Amino acid sequence: MAPPRTSEPGLLVETTFYATQGIEVGERVLPFDEQAQIRPKEVAPGVRVDEGGSLQGKPLRPGTFSSPIELCRGRTCVEDTITLIVYRNVPWAPGNLTFPGKVGEPMNGEISINGGPSGVLPTFTVTDYDNLPEGVSIGPDGHVGGVPAASGHFEIPVRICVAGNCAGVVVKMIVV
Repeated sequence: MAPPRTSEPGLLVETTFYATQGIEVGERVLPFDEQAQIRPKEVAPGVRVDEGGSLQGKPLRPGTFSSPIELCRGRTCVEDTITLIVYRNVPWAPGNLTFPGKVGEPMNGEISINGGPSGVLPTFTVTDYDNLPEGVSIGPDGHVGGVPAASGHFEIPVRICVAGNCAGVVVKMIVV
């Protein structure tokens, strides 16, 4: 007979995940205990968690779905709850992607998006840091800042995600 299952808060690094209806989920459930295995199960219509913690599938409908999942080590299992918030697939497009600057002077700008589900903040990830001008950075909130050290025309690949709906763009910086 298996030991009784108990509920223990704080077993997972993150318990809330965001996705967009009809778009493949690319998230992973991470237990604090690296040796814990997750029992596979459906956590929302169209989305399953596998034993490695990968959320797989395409959400079939919008909504908030909370699901207890079992984390096991050997024969002992405990539960924690994850929440998957699925947004409607509302189209979005990048806004400003060109930023002028001057060597030695601070840059201060924002990459913007137009559209997307209301109340959802986009995330921005530079995919090749070697293309950034020295002294300049792009933050996960889309803020472009820093003091360029050299002039030139720079093209920086950036991945923008809005509730799991992601696209690659090229941010241009023209520094004189």
